Amino acid sequence: MLVRDFMTIHVHTVMPDDSISDALCLMRQKKVKHLPVVTPDRQVAGMLSDRDIKEYIPSKGTSLDIYELNYILARTNVDGIMKSPVLTAAPDMTVEEAAMIMHDKDIGCLPVVEDKKLVGIISDTDIFRVLIEITGVRSGGHRIAAVIDDSSGSIKILADEIRDHGFRLQSIMSSSEKAPPGKRYVVIRTRGEGDFAALAAAIEAKPGMGVVHMI
Repeated sequence: MLVRDFMTIHVHTVMPDDSISDALCLMRQKKVKHLPVVTPDRQVAGMLSDRDIKEYIPSKGTSLDIYELNYILARTNVDGIMKSPVLTAAPDMTVEEAAMIMHDKDIGCLPVVEDKKLVGIISDTDIFRVLIEITGVRSGGHRIAAVIDDSSGSIKILADEIRDHGFRLQSIMSSSEKAPPGKRYVVIRTRGEGDFAALAAAIEAKPGMGVVHMI
């Protein structure tokens, strides 16, 4: 899955010389938390978030009344508080790589740039949408979680056992994070009404496998 398949194409933006007041108004109207700051030729000059504005207001407004604060926000340009330089994604970057960057850098979105021009934005909301889609959770079914040996063919053995007990495979995810040494956690979402009790017994009987839970 690539960023281009899940990014938001119609991006709300501001320019460096727009006021913070105008940017804040746009955020509230469009219900967004991030605004790319672009030049007239759509190159990304910075990023502005609601967090940037919140961090700026106390530093300038602790002893000011609301009218003085609004005056400052109207007179201060976006380029005075925007983040720059900006981490970006390319349309052909994988979604998981974009998610890793956002997680590691503690940011909520990445502008998507192609030929030095802004073409979209991918946010944490888009990443949540990807997670929902790849797990198939909207389609219902059952969720089977197991711990297995981290070895070649072990996932196939588990999947074959699940099919043999009347379930159809809908999605498979696995992770070694927080798993015991030499093991992997595998979560398989299934369709169909198989025999849970017989499946659990069959998995437990397999060397190096154990059921975590079934829903």
